[in-house]
Amino acid sequence: MGIGGSDMYRQQILDHYKNPRNYGELEEATYTHVGENPMCGDTIEMDVVLDDAEETIERVAFRGDGCAISQASASMLSEQLAGMSVEELQEMDRDDVIDMLGVDISPMRVKCAVLAEKVAQDGAEIYFDELDVEKTTTEDDEE
Repeated sequence: MGIGGSDMYRQQILDHYKNPRNYGELEEATYTHVGENPMCGDTIEMDVVLDDAEETIERVAFRGDGCAISQASASMLSEQLAGMSVEELQEMDRDDVIDMLGVDISPMRVKCAVLAEKVAQDGAEIYFDELDVEKTTTEDDEE
């Protein structure tokens, strides 16, 4: 799988992969965005509901397909984002995601791990007219 770390964290990743939290669709989403990791074939589409002031994330749902790391990361992130401010989301980086996963991620798998974070961040930037892309991709990310 390309990960190292304690058995507890590996089991947590497998649990999130097999039993994803917040998997599905939110019809009343403030924004929806999709992204892919072409190297691994991962895809994630994320729905985000913001509060009335459009400052805080109220709910998140995702759907997608891909490796255990990408899908577990999306599941774990969907739990963390609820209650987080949009500003906090934008400040997240790959180290935050890797820390959340709790395992060492090989360089080849980092793009799998950060896909959901990038989809959520880009979706917010598109919603607030700060970015103009149709789809997020990890293709051009630096390792």
